[in-house]
Amino acid sequence: MAVTPVGNPYVESSDLVANYPGASEALAERIDIVGVNPFADAAARDAAIPSPVQGQMCSLNDDNKGYRYDGSAWVLFSGAGPANFTNAATGTYTDGDSYKYITFTGSGSLVVDRAGFADILVIGGGGGGGNDGAGGAGGFVYAASYYLEVGTHTVTIGAGGATGSSSATNGTDSRLLNLYAIGGGFAVSSGGRAEYGGSGGGGSRTPGVGGRGIPGQGFAGGDSDGGGGGSAGVGGNSGGYGGPGTSNSITNTATFYAAGGNRSLTSNTAAGRTNYNTNGAVNSGSGGGGYDGSGSGGSGVVIVRVVV
Repeated sequence: MAVTPVGNPYVESSDLVANYPGASEALAERIDIVGVNPFADAAARDAAIPSPVQGQMCSLNDDNKGYRYDGSAWVLFSGAGPANFTNAATGTYTDGDSYKYITFTGSGSLVVDRAGFADILVIGGGGGGGNDGAGGAGGFVYAASYYLEVGTHTVTIGAGGATGSSSATNGTDSRLLNLYAIGGGFAVSSGGRAEYGGSGGGGSRTPGVGGRGIPGQGFAGGDSDGGGGGSAGVGGNSGGYGGPGTSNSITNTATFYAAGGNRSLTSNTAAGRTNYNTNGAVNSGSGGGGYDGSGSGGSGVVIVRVVV
């Protein structure tokens, strides 16, 4: 019996007939390892191959995808499709495709048992409002068809910034893997500069001091006459309105996230703006409203959606 340069056995003319069964068995065993053998599903594969070896391959008929054993787990090598998480889903719906999603309202872990693609929304915590300005919204990051590896992935939810006439604070960052949403900037009283943030804090009554936004995540807050907080959608208004939030329908419900706070005596809460002297909504990433009592920023959120 001879073998090819890559190790596949074959019968040659000098072999005795008695050697044929051994050569055939060796070839079949070799195909079991290097061939892409089809199975009905993962359970059937695991029953047939209880002790796979690194480099062994197969395909599954239930998802029409190919897998390779990397020495510790079967991983996709072709036809990468939707990822799957084993956490309890927050909800499901059908809109063309069928989806499930999980909403992280507090820090935790996303457990992925099948690598593939997911849609991910990450919102940073909103900045705190002050007497003469409103808090800026947290950063807004949306990643469609983001590839998730198998494993347990840490999810961090940013807290909303505290309010105060001279002690307001930024919101903190939210994160999943390499997706960071920066916390919103806080507002300040007259004479100071609002802090930079995911979308910037509202400025004080001093012109030109609105906090700047982070490019790609938000816009600056307004300044002069108590600026409104910046947002992921539009910058804050110098007349006191916060920037409007950005709508997203990852949960099948259009929701505004990352809006700036209002500072003026106004009830313009369209597009998710936080009203004056009001806390930003929980898990909205919106900035706190400004003026007398002011408001704390809203906490952030992370939402992951996959096709099922």
